[in-house]
Amino acid sequence: MLYRKRPFVFLCLAVILTTLTACANNPSAKDWEQSLAADPRLKDNPLSLGTNQVNPTPTSQAQTTVQLPADFPKDIVYANAQLQEVTPVTDNQVLTRWDSADPSNVIASFYRTQFQAGNWQISQQPSDDTEGTFIATKDKSLVQVSIKPKSVTNTAPNQPQTSTELRIGYSPNGIAFAPTPQTTETPVATSTNTASNLPQPGSPEFIGPVSQETPIAVTSPPANISIATTANPQQYSDINKAPQQLQQYLQDLAALGVLPVTAKNSPSNNSSAKNNAIAPNNLFEPSKIITRREYAGWLVAANNAMYANNPAKQIRLAAETTQPAFSDVPKNNPDFPIIQGLAEAGLIPSPLSGDATEVIFRPDAPLTREQLILWKLPLDTRQALPAANLEAVKQTWGFQDAGKIDPKALRAVLADFQNGEQSNIRRVFGYTTLFQPKKAVNRAEAAAALWYFGTQGDGVSATDALKLKGK
Repeated sequence: MLYRKRPFVFLCLAVILTTLTACANNPSAKDWEQSLAADPRLKDNPLSLGTNQVNPTPTSQAQTTVQLPADFPKDIVYANAQLQEVTPVTDNQVLTRWDSADPSNVIASFYRTQFQAGNWQISQQPSDDTEGTFIATKDKSLVQVSIKPKSVTNTAPNQPQTSTELRIGYSPNGIAFAPTPQTTETPVATSTNTASNLPQPGSPEFIGPVSQETPIAVTSPPANISIATTANPQQYSDINKAPQQLQQYLQDLAALGVLPVTAKNSPSNNSSAKNNAIAPNNLFEPSKIITRREYAGWLVAANNAMYANNPAKQIRLAAETTQPAFSDVPKNNPDFPIIQGLAEAGLIPSPLSGDATEVIFRPDAPLTREQLILWKLPLDTRQALPAANLEAVKQTWGFQDAGKIDPKALRAVLADFQNGEQSNIRRVFGYTTLFQPKKAVNRAEAAAALWYFGTQGDGVSATDALKLKGK
């Protein structure tokens, strides 16, 4: 039966093929061809059999984009850093975390230049070019930038072996962030933007403000300075390593007993070191950078020793019941009486003197040249510092870098010029056309500034003080 129908089937197929060939250029044939063609959308979105078709979410919508606040200062953003986290710390403060493949010293150099070019007032900067923290203010804004080099593990091909992490805290209302303790490195969480994943107070990575509801244990550092107004002679074996022009100043002040340093080379229970005298084999380390804490102690001790017979010119130490002027120098800090006393006397910038942004003292930060002069000059003139501007400083001192001096220090620098040969700058740094206001001061330089208190023709030197003591 099947074989009988084959001629009929072949005949039908021949008719169909003939029709298609004849109608190839007919519009209706084109419509028929298109209706039988495969759906072109299946090319880019193939469907699996047995599954429901779901409209996929675009990748750009599925990923969360980390964005800076609209008021975040763009001039403090490092171009070669990638933003990782943005976390609001308070209603007006934000904490950001960045990663960069550039070396930390390159980034530190960028921020030093950028802050100065943008007229930011730098109140703290790293003591070296590898890592540390900048604190800068402009108008009512405060920025804290912490730079930390990192080692990269399991690197991919052509990937740098090192990287740098930046933590930038921004406070538009000028409220300072808590200081960053210098301790060992700890891992940093890199998950979502929640406060629970951020380092907490007490962590070396924490740069946010300390909540009043979170008690923080304060560890008092060892006392490096004596708060006594009268001291015993000190002897150091390396004063000859200081510049020859400064050696006599150091010898006089050491004999006066106002330059205490931590005794490293002698045991604490050395029976020969009586009455708090420094053992002869201890080092003064004249080229070592001096901290703000240490200089504050020397300043008070030297002033009070120079005016041992004139209580009206002595600096009073603060009582333990006094409300601290600085959040990082609490009452249980061994240097609190000195630092608080300087603040209450108006000799260092603090909220007590109307400097609302100076809420932390940074005791272990290096002392800079402009701070050395700013703290010392009021004790020389014993009166209000003269009005000063940039042009006046340029015309008197002729400093090429006068524009880098903090406006608060300009008056002290100008007043120091008027002190003639008893000028601190001349005595400490000699002849120079570069003041380098942000440069750290070493121990020999700091001591030389304290050798003389007063104005030209009306002052007292360490030599005079030694004569009064019968030395």
